[in-house]
Amino acid sequence: MTRVYCSKGHENAPDNLYCQWCGEKLSQHQPAGKGIYPGMLLGDRYRIVRLLGQGGFGRTYLAEDINRFSEPCVLKEFAPQVRGTYALQKAEQLFEREAGTLYKLQHSQIPRFRELFRFKLQDEGHLFLVQDYVEGQTYRGLLETRKRQAQRFNEAEVQQLLVQILPVLDYIHSMGVIHRDISPDNLILRNSDSMPIVIDFGGVKQVAAEAESQFTQAAPDNVPSFATRLGKVGYAPNEQMQMGMVSPHSDLYALAATALVLLTGKEPQQLIDQNSMSWNWRREINLSPNLSAVLDKMLSYRPGDRFQSVREVMQALGGTIPPVATLPPTQPALPPTPPPQQQPTGVTLPVAPGHKSIPNHPPVIQTPPPTPSNNSDRGWSSLLLTNIFVIAIAVVGIAGIGWVVNGIVRNIPSASKPTVKPVPPKTPDPEPAPAQQFSPAEQARKERLRDRRRQLGIDYNFYVSLVNEAFWHRNPNLRGRTLSDEPRDEALRERWDAIASELLDKLRLLSASARQRLGFYGQADRDRFKADVNELRLSSRALNDIVDGEFFYRFPEQEGKDFLAKPMGQVWSAIADDKVNAIKSQTALKRIEFDPGATGKQVSGTLEPGKGIAYIAGLAAGQQMRVNLDADRTALFSVYPPTSNQKALLEDSTKRSWSGDLSQNGFYEFVIVSKASKPINYRLNLTAENPAPPATPEPPSPPKPKPIPSPSVDRSPTSPPTEPPTSPPTEPPTSSPTAPPTSSPTAPPTSPPTDETPATDETPTKDVPAASSSPTPGTTEPAPKQ
Repeated sequence: MTRVYCSKGHENAPDNLYCQWCGEKLSQHQPAGKGIYPGMLLGDRYRIVRLLGQGGFGRTYLAEDINRFSEPCVLKEFAPQVRGTYALQKAEQLFEREAGTLYKLQHSQIPRFRELFRFKLQDEGHLFLVQDYVEGQTYRGLLETRKRQAQRFNEAEVQQLLVQILPVLDYIHSMGVIHRDISPDNLILRNSDSMPIVIDFGGVKQVAAEAESQFTQAAPDNVPSFATRLGKVGYAPNEQMQMGMVSPHSDLYALAATALVLLTGKEPQQLIDQNSMSWNWRREINLSPNLSAVLDKMLSYRPGDRFQSVREVMQALGGTIPPVATLPPTQPALPPTPPPQQQPTGVTLPVAPGHKSIPNHPPVIQTPPPTPSNNSDRGWSSLLLTNIFVIAIAVVGIAGIGWVVNGIVRNIPSASKPTVKPVPPKTPDPEPAPAQQFSPAEQARKERLRDRRRQLGIDYNFYVSLVNEAFWHRNPNLRGRTLSDEPRDEALRERWDAIASELLDKLRLLSASARQRLGFYGQADRDRFKADVNELRLSSRALNDIVDGEFFYRFPEQEGKDFLAKPMGQVWSAIADDKVNAIKSQTALKRIEFDPGATGKQVSGTLEPGKGIAYIAGLAAGQQMRVNLDADRTALFSVYPPTSNQKALLEDSTKRSWSGDLSQNGFYEFVIVSKASKPINYRLNLTAENPAPPATPEPPSPPKPKPIPSPSVDRSPTSPPTEPPTSPPTEPPTSSPTAPPTSSPTAPPTSPPTDETPATDETPTKDVPAASSSPTPGTTEPAPKQ
């Protein structure tokens, strides 16, 4: 039966006219987004469970990550109304930038951002932000429940909320991030520990609005469907709504507005005097003088009159900022929906053989007890101290860090350059002890595997999924089957353990930091790898060559397979992580620079099996390049031009030479990858010569003038004339003009002039275009070769 969903994601029967949970009028929505429906598998990884909600820029789905034991996650689709390839590409670039910002945030009260996920359906591209799923209810939902019971939040509860949320805002502000959209809708009371969670950062919506605003202006009739100044009316301060200006005190303003909405049960528009733009909330509720003064200052109309930082608010409230807990608590495996809906169908999960399964029991939704509308100020101080003490105990339990509320003043960390590659903190290892019914030998074998994995710092869940995938690859008839603890599966368990031992041997070669991140790599990491090497004037296709060399040497069975979205793709990403570090340290990247006056250079080295190295050289358009590699016949050789939208001159080739005229300025790349089973030596010869100028023809010789003979003079007129001789007189020789030579232009010399400018990255002469700029990344980078 097709289900119908309201805009909040509540599930209803198809014949319902109004949502049975919130009362919204239904308009026969599709069960999910266009072409996306419950049960659908996106990218062979994310199985859609249900629609969570629908906003201005797309829908939000609850999904299961089948690569992580069907762990629940949230897929937030962003589809700004832009058209055209160029506009879509630019919009995607904006989202990638914002995804990088979200990736930096690692806090226990912020859902962890996993990746920017692209999916193509029916020739239409979809872009999703993938985040951890948080089981709980929004404070908006909690407030609506209380209002139906003529209840609202009391002062002690709101005071506790402020004390719990302010440290989160302090953390994101120290990372240079402003939330922009604090409201009851974007705070969730987490079921597992009753802690408030901050969701739905407004920066992503801002990017969507910017994309729609920028790329719909080309069409006169197109009007962006949403303003680019985002924030909820009444919750965001005036300068944010009118001019888009945000700062830490913008979030503090929104938090104070949220507190008053929870206390009064009324929206900001009902509490703000539209003439004076001041908050008139005292007619609705009586609060303690201290909290009243704090909220008033947070809500000041003039930005300069507000608290400028979280520190100031906490000092005014009489508290301190607790230590940052960067470990998100473990989420339940099967999340119940906020309204009482049908639970997702159970999935048969492969588990490491020999370990007892622990059943998952969805916790009961915990909400603060409703209180009467008539709030009392009596006992407020004692309740506040009690709540702060409870928070302290919770932080101790979560982070393992002891701290005392009174008497310890902790400095708020100053804003510094954030780390874009966080290492997941260590957590209690979830691997259980081997089953008691196993033989002593099998128990000892499994304990050795467990100890090795722990020493390597590899996540247990990832480890099991990786070994399962390899086990099923070698035993396709067993795919999906969970090995039991019974004697009948003993041989299969031994086979599973052998594969696990083999994989641990290979994973041992990764760096410690890369091993710790296995299971947590995503598209944002791969985008970061590309950006990192681009800064060093190396393209991602050169990086992929080096990574593939190592990966396929360790895992030859993966050649030609689509592995990036599977557990094995995590290993590829970990190798890429290490290779990027090797490139940064100049061990896998070298630069060729010609000596002064030279037109070529030779470099050489040794490569271990599976290893690769890249050389770059700054060359100029028009130069005649010749490159020759002397290496083992199994080595692969690639030559790439400066921009990735140009065809490779050689790519993964066994050819050993290339020559021709260069068509671009920039850094050319020469990548050598060893496929031999033993170390190999190589020599690379590179020459780059400027073309010889054409010879200038010599001018023709001028013609010689013809001499004119002089007349004879008779000196003795009396003498008789002499008879002429019988033979004709000999004429004096006459000089005729020399014909001009028919000279043709001389052919260019085969050897370059001695004063030719060498091909280097220094500023060249006017005859040679400069080649010192970094390569321009192409519009698309090649994906890892699989």
